[in-house]
Amino acid sequence: MKLVECVPNFSEGRDMSVLDAIAAEIKGVRNVSLLDVDPGADTNRTVVTMVGEPEAVVEAAFLAIKKASELIDMSKHTGAHARMGATDVCPFIPVSDMTMDECVALSKKLGERVGKELGIPVYLYEYSASKPERQNLADVRAGEYEALPEKMTKAEWKPDFGPHAFNAKSGATVIGAREFLVAFNVNLNTRDMKKATEIANIIREKGAVKKDKDGKIIKDKDGNKVFEEGLFKQCKAVGWYIDSFHRAQISMNLTNYKVTPPHIVLEKIRELATKRGIVITGSELVGLIPKEAIIACGKYYLERLGETSGLPDRRIIETAVQSMGLAELAPFDIEKKIIEYSIEDSQRLTAMTLEGFCDELSTDSPAPGGGSVAALCSAMSAALSAMVANLTIGKKGYETNWKKAKSIATQAQEIKNNCLHAIDEDTAAFYAMMDAMKLPKKTEKEIAHRNEQIQLATKKAILVPFHTIELSLQAVQLAEQIAKIGNKNALSDAGVGALTAQTGAAAAYLNVKINLSGVIDKDFCTDILNKASNLKDKVEKLAKKVFNSIDKKL
Repeated sequence: MKLVECVPNFSEGRDMSVLDAIAAEIKGVRNVSLLDVDPGADTNRTVVTMVGEPEAVVEAAFLAIKKASELIDMSKHTGAHARMGATDVCPFIPVSDMTMDECVALSKKLGERVGKELGIPVYLYEYSASKPERQNLADVRAGEYEALPEKMTKAEWKPDFGPHAFNAKSGATVIGAREFLVAFNVNLNTRDMKKATEIANIIREKGAVKKDKDGKIIKDKDGNKVFEEGLFKQCKAVGWYIDSFHRAQISMNLTNYKVTPPHIVLEKIRELATKRGIVITGSELVGLIPKEAIIACGKYYLERLGETSGLPDRRIIETAVQSMGLAELAPFDIEKKIIEYSIEDSQRLTAMTLEGFCDELSTDSPAPGGGSVAALCSAMSAALSAMVANLTIGKKGYETNWKKAKSIATQAQEIKNNCLHAIDEDTAAFYAMMDAMKLPKKTEKEIAHRNEQIQLATKKAILVPFHTIELSLQAVQLAEQIAKIGNKNALSDAGVGALTAQTGAAAAYLNVKINLSGVIDKDFCTDILNKASNLKDKVEKLAKKVFNSIDKKL
């Protein structure tokens, strides 16, 4: 599922009525979750965090910026934090299934709309920057709000979007895309802050101050301290003493966890600490973390143990929490600490019990229906392949197949997760069609908009089960592979996996076909039907092959 985080900073931290009004705009947008509103009275600034589907987040960000432009007057603003606009900065951050390029595109879409509709000058920064000199936020914001009247007279300060003119009330806004920042602390068994600082200086990108053989600090010709290059890029670190925990910590901001993952830094700190007689007692995650990041941590430790990482996500996360000591200072609640889980709808179908799902399925409600059941069948198929693979790994007599079985288990878990997501996505697509049909149709403009939305929603209702057929093919292919090399005592489970994939594909095909009559674009219909039919036939052929092979062996 595509998820993006957006963290707009507003130049208001004292008037809660203003902040409540901005928050209300975000809460009113569907498929967006408002995670946090963090006001600061001294800085007179508030950091707002939201997460959701890309287009929905862009809409929520625009409405929030619009409301801020109505309620915040920069000509009267004072505060300790650097600022240049009512909405000072608004970055987009990829969370899951999002590329940085996609986030850049979102930032430009928002920037263009803010400039055009609100008349606010917009500058792009970080990955979205149109010029190298605009990448750094501090450079763009130099001189702050007070410098804008003069900046707006200079050609080099022409905004990327919006008028090249001073907006006295709203100032200017900086919009862009950046990586997710992980705030991560490592706990030491000492109160000595100097020891924590020493290690922090070694690991941080900036490095430690250079000293000569006599221990004297080395300076350049201008009298500035010279630093040695640190061990980790995208890592900022300091050592400090936490009085409430009676220990020293190494506190870090990992500004790109894909470049410097928390578990890799932790292991290096353990190594450096051991040489100094220090023990790492645990670690602490401040704020939230994307699931992808902590899954990578768990897989790292499972691989070190020589165990399979083809496990459910929560089991992998549990390994990460235990291995890194993330629950040492406080319980680690994955429902609150991991972004994807923190925004999950508790009413989603996949959160139901089997009994509850079947009961809901049996009522006169049109959804969930066959599309969700199709996705469930494919999810169970992948789960069975993972099961057979995990029953093969570590078993005597199958040593030559362990590596392949580990790969199958990992792939199967990913397919299973995608199928589970499709269960709720199919139902959501149906209700989106219903919502489109309820749109007003009194004027020609309303009719045209309603028809357009119905077509978009109907295509979505077709593409979801079509994707399920694609996933079913992947699932049956894994069933075939594990049936050949897997634990013979679980052969029947591999066969059931093939059959449930076949059912999932056939069921999804029917759901593709039933909605085609509602689509005007006949080229789309012909193309998707041919593709769906071919995929369904491939799944059926392979499933029968697997079944017959297993039936013969049994």
